[in-house]
Amino acid sequence: REGGKQVLKRVKQSQDQVFRLTTIWVDGGFDGEPFMQWVMNFCRWIVQVVLRPEQTKGFVLLKKRWVVERTFGWLMGYRRLTRDYELLPETSETFIYLAMIRIMVRRLA
Repeated sequence: REGGKQVLKRVKQSQDQVFRLTTIWVDGGFDGEPFMQWVMNFCRWIVQVVLRPEQTKGFVLLKKRWVVERTFGWLMGYRRLTRDYELLPETSETFIYLAMIRIMVRRLA
């Protein structure tokens, strides 16, 4: 949870880039009243915990999690993104933008 706080502090600092952010989905590891209160008080965002049903076994499709997993799957199709080759995080971010642009253009064509 402390690592989550550090990440969210950095996201909050770049408010001009994430001004539409209102809801954060987290897994069960971030469940807890102190963390949720901190996010609501410091960041003014809503935290929704996505939990796996307790009575199930094996693979379970979780709400909203498939969006992230699917996007990572698409990005892993690009050789430059499969490993962390870049020195600067901005370079990695640029290659992610390029990969997503290529994915969108191919769908529109």
